[in-house]
Amino acid sequence: MLWFWYFVIYSFLGFLTEVAFARLTRNPKRDRKCRYFLPLCPVYGLGAIAILLLPEPVRQNPLLLFPCSALVCTAVEYGTGLFYETFARVSFWDYSHLPLNLGGRVCLLFALFWGFLALALLRVVHPVVERLTALLPPWLFVPALLFTLLDGVLTFYVLRRARDTGALRWYLRAKRHAA
Repeated sequence: MLWFWYFVIYSFLGFLTEVAFARLTRNPKRDRKCRYFLPLCPVYGLGAIAILLLPEPVRQNPLLLFPCSALVCTAVEYGTGLFYETFARVSFWDYSHLPLNLGGRVCLLFALFWGFLALALLRVVHPVVERLTALLPPWLFVPALLFTLLDGVLTFYVLRRARDTGALRWYLRAKRHAA
């Protein structure tokens, strides 16, 4: 149950990070949708869990944490990108324009970002997240899990059918129809 909440919270924080990054860089795709309904970017949730699963001596030593987190999160990012490309037939990101990239799925620059994010995660964010998850009532787990799974299945269906991540921005079409 605890790992589910970590995944959801870090996926949500990743979504906020993506939106902030898109706005700072003036990216035209400013909302950074990764799910049909929920504001989640699962690659961040998976990356955070990978960091939290690193051995204690690695997590306690910043000189080990940085490179190990950069490697493990880059592997998560590569695997997530490969999954989306292979099974949903979409790509959420493309680093092919950046130096030292691997198939456009990962690159050195963003591997370094992952390393810095890991330091902030363990030193600043995770202690707050641990306190927050302790406040969540147990009855909330099942409905949250079901809705998250339903959203994941619907997201996968929409992506596979449309073959375009823009299909997740359904609210833009709804806004145009309402006007």
